[in-house]
Amino acid sequence: MNFPVIKKSAYALVHTPDMLIHNGTTQSNERSNNPNSDYVKNLESSLRSYAEVVGYAPYQTYIGNMTPEDLASSTRPWYSNYNKSADSQGKFGEILSQDLFYALLQISDVFDLVKLEVNFANAIKEKLVKHDLLSKFSDKIKQGLEKAEIENYLSENAEGLYEKGELVGCVLDAHKSDPNLTSHYMLENLAVKASGVLALLHLIKDLDISEIGYVIECSEEAIGDQNQRGGGNVAKSIAEVVGLNNATGVDLRGFCAAPTHSLVNAASLVQSGIFKNVVILAGGAVAKLGMNGKDHVKKDMPILEDVLGTFAVLVSENDGINPIIRTDSVGIHTVGHGSSPQAVTTALVLDPLAKIGKKIPDINKFCAEMQIPEMTVPAGAGDVPTQNIKMIAALAVKSGQLERSAMPKFVEEHGYQGFAPTQGHIPSGVPIIGHGREHILAGNYENFMVIGKGSLFLGRMTNLFDGISIVIEKNPGLKQKEKKDFNREEIRIMIAQAMKKTAELLTSEQEV
Repeated sequence: MNFPVIKKSAYALVHTPDMLIHNGTTQSNERSNNPNSDYVKNLESSLRSYAEVVGYAPYQTYIGNMTPEDLASSTRPWYSNYNKSADSQGKFGEILSQDLFYALLQISDVFDLVKLEVNFANAIKEKLVKHDLLSKFSDKIKQGLEKAEIENYLSENAEGLYEKGELVGCVLDAHKSDPNLTSHYMLENLAVKASGVLALLHLIKDLDISEIGYVIECSEEAIGDQNQRGGGNVAKSIAEVVGLNNATGVDLRGFCAAPTHSLVNAASLVQSGIFKNVVILAGGAVAKLGMNGKDHVKKDMPILEDVLGTFAVLVSENDGINPIIRTDSVGIHTVGHGSSPQAVTTALVLDPLAKIGKKIPDINKFCAEMQIPEMTVPAGAGDVPTQNIKMIAALAVKSGQLERSAMPKFVEEHGYQGFAPTQGHIPSGVPIIGHGREHILAGNYENFMVIGKGSLFLGRMTNLFDGISIVIEKNPGLKQKEKKDFNREEIRIMIAQAMKKTAELLTSEQEV
């Protein structure tokens, strides 16, 4: 079977400290409920600089300047041992500054909702011209407004954009009375779109974009008006910005499991022959900026959840080179599985491997929830990636595939330290794809497993848990189809040729 392949991937981060203060849900709720709290008063002093964010080892790993193996041996705590000479540009993408992101918000806005202050607009346009991928959009930066005009919009319910505490722009309501088109939601949705544009630009660099036919956007935001809340389509709006003129697309939502669902769907579309090239991508979640900020500050740490995460992956027809997506080994957490850790791990790990005759130790790396432990441990959630690999190891022991004494070594060799921001869908499985693909191509791995998990109960529609997984492995090379599929015209020609041959034979026999 010629499976589809992972042809390329891209990962990017956007440093958004002022958005953390003004738009992150934790901070917004605290200002509303406890406006004079010490947390609110000390927010600005608890933020990291752009240089500290760029030099943060997990983020350097996310964009490809470090490997997960490098991260495991780096000095901790990572936030106080950042690399002062680190590069914001990486093998997989980049870490974008907040001011350039505001420019990208306006570039991505087609309804004239993003307004920038005149001095800021002029300065950012000059900076934009120097950016390799964004310079071609510099003419989309509109004439800026006076600060008084921006302030007037804020008095009419616009959402402010701030840079180092200074008001530099705003996002307007998209409708006077529709609660789903308020400035608050428009900022969140435009941020998803703009950050998704950034990842896609890195993905398509040096690619023939005319051959990309489908885009699946799998973040956690829902766009639409009061008549169709969540109707979509972020995917197609992103494709429009970057010029994928031959592509269509759709949004796929499933909380944190959505990226892996999207990967399975993309692989299915390619393997079926409907599309030759499918992109899955996701923008970042503004609401989750500073989500665990209070716990970080209590531990005398800076607020670490200060970036929007974004990624893009290209799934293509088998080229005989890139790692294949084993569509015959999909792990499915069904309605009837229940939510116990053992049931979930059995459904997502043990069962799909059994389908293809593999055991748990046969997989080089497992990647489920790759949250950075420095962000989750202070909040009481523990080291999530390590917890996941320990559960997998325990299941391997229980199923007789691993000796109990070998568990510590298994955990060390088959798991990774988390290196993705806590943006819900962003750390869920897909961060391994970039590094995993490179390790397979270099001959270091035979395979890895992407595991997506989702908390469906957050939507208050069900108490069910969700999960899906899939194996990605070394390409064995192209295999010829056992039978060739012929189209209607080819069949017509073959019939005509056969009839002609028959007539010739009959004529020959008559002559004899």
